[in-house]
Amino acid sequence: MPDIDLAHSSVRDLNAALHHLATDTNETHWRVLNPRGQHAVAAGLDWPVLVEIDGHVGYYCAGMNKQATVIVNGNAGQGVAENMMSGKVWVKGDASQAAGATGCGGTLVIDGNASARCGISMKGIDIVVKGSVGHLSAFMGQAGNLVVLGDSGEALGDSIYEARLYVRGAVSSLGADCIEKKMEDHHKADLRRLLDAAGINGTVDVNDFRRYGSSRKLYHFHIDNVGSY
Repeated sequence: MPDIDLAHSSVRDLNAALHHLATDTNETHWRVLNPRGQHAVAAGLDWPVLVEIDGHVGYYCAGMNKQATVIVNGNAGQGVAENMMSGKVWVKGDASQAAGATGCGGTLVIDGNASARCGISMKGIDIVVKGSVGHLSAFMGQAGNLVVLGDSGEALGDSIYEARLYVRGAVSSLGADCIEKKMEDHHKADLRRLLDAAGINGTVDVNDFRRYGSSRKLYHFHIDNVGSY
C-alpha cells in the first residue's frame, strides 16, 4: 500500500502517480497523509483503486472521479466529487458548498452535513447526506438521487428536472417547480438501496422520509410563469 505524505510531496505528484498506473498494477490501495486542506487531491482518477485521505481536504477533492473509491477521513471543501462519473466518494466529516455538483454517476456519501447547493445540476449521481443540507440543494437537478437524513435549507430542488429527492427531516422551503410527491413501493425499495450503499443497513426506516420532485410546469416557457424563471 503506497503512502504519500503531502507534507513532503505535492498534490501534482500524487495525482500524476495515480493517473499513470498500469492496467495490471497491484498498487490498488493508496493512503494520503497530511492533506492539510490542499485542493484537487485525488482528482481525475480513472482506475478502480482505493484512496484513503487522512485529514481535511480543500476544493474539488475527487473531482471527475471515475471507477475509484476515495475516502476522506475529515472534512471536504467546495465541490467534492464535482463532475463525478462513477465509483464512490465517502466524506467522513462535513462538506462545503456544491458537493457532487454536476455529477453524472457514482455515489457520494457524506457522514456529516453538506452546505449550500449540494447536488447542484446533478445528472445521475447518487448522494446520501447523513446530516443536513443547505439552501438550493439539488438546484436544477436533472437526474439521480439526493437522500438527506437531516433537514434541508431553503429552496430545495429549485428549477428541478427529474432528480429524485428524499428528506427525513424538515424542509425550510421548496424551490420553483419542486413539490412533494407520493412515496410508492418502488421508491421505498430504491431508497433502501441507497441507504444500504451508505452503510445504513436497516437502522433507518424508509417510511420516515418524504419524496420531492418536479411538478413539470417549467419545462417549457409560459408567460404565466415568467416570475418563476
